[in-house]
Amino acid sequence: MMGIIQSVGGMLLQAVPWTIGLTVFAFVAGSILAIPMCALRVSRSAVVRGVSMGVILVMRSIPPIVWLFIIFFGIGSGILHLSPFASGVIGLALITAANLAEIYRGAMKAVPLGQFEASKVLGLSRWRQYVDVLGPQIFRTALPSCATYAIGLVKDTAVASTIGVPEIAQAAYRASQATFKGIEVYAAAGFIYFVISVLMAWGSRALDTRLRMSIAR
Repeated sequence: MMGIIQSVGGMLLQAVPWTIGLTVFAFVAGSILAIPMCALRVSRSAVVRGVSMGVILVMRSIPPIVWLFIIFFGIGSGILHLSPFASGVIGLALITAANLAEIYRGAMKAVPLGQFEASKVLGLSRWRQYVDVLGPQIFRTALPSCATYAIGLVKDTAVASTIGVPEIAQAAYRASQATFKGIEVYAAAGFIYFVISVLMAWGSRALDTRLRMSIAR
């Protein structure tokens, strides 16, 4: 019995780096890609705004598993040769970018209009306005929502098991098939997801508190 527990625990723990890696790469890539998407979303051109809104709507409306199948079985097996992990990162990053773009846009609207006008009065270039004045405020406002999305992304990585990424969900499936102890195995997998989520939530709160203290000074 002890040997089975150790074997199952080993399989699940070996999958943790895959889950964390998939989450980190997808979130970082998505958060960067979301910046130009947000800029297009708030463009002065109605055509650009309409097109960007349509793109974001499509990306958010299609389930993650469908995107992963399109990328891995379609693009990844034809035009390009993509590994399951790379396909998972790309698919989840695109979905993340679409969602974070809307979070960024909401954070921009939360910044008082006077801050935009004050940055112009200072004679700063548009780039310096966002880097020095507006960006930090937008980031602090968007942080809680971004952190919540990142925690949800950890759970969304489970769909990558369908294209062969050896993350926690796939490891749990293989372990349950090998031991015929589905309840115990999936309970252990759920506990691992819970621990990762709690640690991420704690980290985001600590970062938010630190930002608020630095601004108060």
